[in-house]
Amino acid sequence: MRVWIYARLSNDDDQEMNSLLNQQEICHGFAEQHGYTIVGQSFDDNVSGMKFNRRGLDELTAAVDADKIDAVIVKDCCAIMGLNQKDLENQGILA
Repeated sequence: MRVWIYARLSNDDDQEMNSLLNQQEICHGFAEQHGYTIVGQSFDDNVSGMKFNRRGLDELTAAVDADKIDAVIVKDCCAIMGLNQKDLENQGILA
């Protein structure tokens, strides 16, 4: 399986527990443990998950659009978005 690793660190995250390096190491270990092929990775540093206009997320989206990956590995879903279900409903993303 072709996977992409994505990490994000906001300015209010616990720098030691959620460092970009720590997130990437966890994701790399997971991919290796399951025999996945890492075809790319990107990250956003000191960027709020409330914004979807992020360089690293744009790189990930481009890889998805180009059908270069089968899955995305993140430490937790908050790396992709810092929104809860109510926030998504309010923005019309979820019904």
